[in-house]
Amino acid sequence: MSNNFKKINGLIVAPFTPMNPDRSINYDLIKKQASIFSNNKLSGVFICGTTGESLSLTIEERMQISERWKKYINKQLLLIVHVGSECLLYAKELAKHAQSIGANAIATIGPTFFRPSNIKDLVEFCYEIASAAPELPFYYYHIPSMTGLNFKMNEFLKYAENRISNLAGIKYTYEDLYDFNRCMEYKNSKYDILFGRDEILLAGLSLGARGAVGSFYNFASPIFYQILLNFNRGNIKRAQQLQKKVQDFTEIYFKFGGNVATGKAIMRIAGLDCGPVRLPLVDLSKPQYDAMKKELDKIDFKKWFVTV
Repeated sequence: MSNNFKKINGLIVAPFTPMNPDRSINYDLIKKQASIFSNNKLSGVFICGTTGESLSLTIEERMQISERWKKYINKQLLLIVHVGSECLLYAKELAKHAQSIGANAIATIGPTFFRPSNIKDLVEFCYEIASAAPELPFYYYHIPSMTGLNFKMNEFLKYAENRISNLAGIKYTYEDLYDFNRCMEYKNSKYDILFGRDEILLAGLSLGARGAVGSFYNFASPIFYQILLNFNRGNIKRAQQLQKKVQDFTEIYFKFGGNVATGKAIMRIAGLDCGPVRLPLVDLSKPQYDAMKKELDKIDFKKWFVTV
């Protein structure tokens, strides 16, 4: 693994992939996204993941998106490129490309159609991708709600540590806090376990998380930054109060779909239109958008959350 690898502290945003009305990529808007994130005390970007609609993009689009982020990002922000694909050869090509442009790390989900039947097979799949970019830290992206791969990540670390030489850790996007904690504690906290459920960030912090990746940080990083800050200062009561406000927002988010289309609509309300989503996802209708905006107004969304 790269000698420059350090565990990540702070909030890492999973950006929306901006699109034009015809659903082609709006590459020019990435510059604006990078500027917003730089101004909001974020630690990095995790591009072309779930929020970035990665598996709905071509490999050429993903490479161009990575190149634009590398061009516009500043030294404050780490660039983590998600390279996961159903095609192992594509994933390896994306990993090589990420290394060639100077990304800080790569990550991958496991295959979601022809799924590995056990952890050893999953590790072997990850090994092939990680070894294509040996100079970069490698993260496995654990998100069973999307992949259907619900192996214990504590067991994954046991198999992977001696197979994947550049293994940095796991992006842990699941509610199994027991397994998350076991990963955090594995071999005296050897690996970087990034917490991936924004809506329960405080729970992750209480179990030792120091870095977190999420889509809500696109438009709501100030309140999450305050949760992190108050927790680190020992002001748990204030952190709990802020987490309650996050829960109020989360209820609205899930009421109106709780997916990338919902998030892009909220981003538009916040002040930056990242365009439509690609099929099979479907954009909110105007009545849905207007109804969601009214509910967000009731919880003073723009006062507490908006970063744009």
